[in-house]
Amino acid sequence: MNSGIKNAGIIFLILLSVILLMTHLVVKEYVIAAKSPRSGESQRVTVPSEKKKQKPQTPKVPKTSQKPQPKKEVKKQDKPLPKEIHLIEPFVSQKPELPNGCEISSLAMLLRSAGISADKMVLADQMPKVPFSSGGYNGNPNEGFVGNMYHGSKDNPGLAVYHRPVANLARQYLGNRVEDLTGSSWSEIEKQIVAGRPVWVITSINFQPVPESQWVNWHTRQGNIRISFMEHSVLVTGYGQKFVYFNNPLSDEGNSRADKSDFISAWKQFGSQAITYGPK
Repeated sequence: MNSGIKNAGIIFLILLSVILLMTHLVVKEYVIAAKSPRSGESQRVTVPSEKKKQKPQTPKVPKTSQKPQPKKEVKKQDKPLPKEIHLIEPFVSQKPELPNGCEISSLAMLLRSAGISADKMVLADQMPKVPFSSGGYNGNPNEGFVGNMYHGSKDNPGLAVYHRPVANLARQYLGNRVEDLTGSSWSEIEKQIVAGRPVWVITSINFQPVPESQWVNWHTRQGNIRISFMEHSVLVTGYGQKFVYFNNPLSDEGNSRADKSDFISAWKQFGSQAITYGPK
């Protein structure tokens, strides 16, 4: 019995020694594996943690308090017009056939300047006409020639025709080349002269402002308008600092002249009516 216990104790001690020896070897092997290859010092072996994924940062643009200023457009300045210029243009007299046809005769001159062999009598026939008075209404010069263009008798008088019917008739010959400048400033008239193109206009018979006493309220089917029997049409062919030059169909030849200030004032009284033509 005692020998059995003794043998068991010996076996226990042997097993314990084997376990301790194996534990020592394992620990030693772990330490050697953990040593640094250069320093020989042991290092802690740690499991690296995943780095947090960072969003790419958008570069910040410094804010400015001032708004970007828009680029200023540099306007091209028109070249100054010549102080004086004269054009030599075809002359057409309204006498003797068209005593009331100054607008038609001036149109004939304008068309001839544009290279059209216009005849004043053909133009007079082609111009729309409205009665001097009918049914309690007076004729409207914005619709056609009012009354009789061929003579000025008291029984069958004639008045005038304004820019719109004249421009429409001119378009039958020149098409889209016709430029109705009515309502423009006088400087636009001078620009046309500089470009070598005369201008059909309406002014007064004596090229001076019309007195208030010479204006009449005219009752037409389209409404009331103010007219004057002192109305007259010419072809402007030049200008200077003191004078306006023109072909007057009531004269015997071209290149008449009148005081510039008076001429322009009368022209404005009649609504700054003006017609010319553009390039081909």
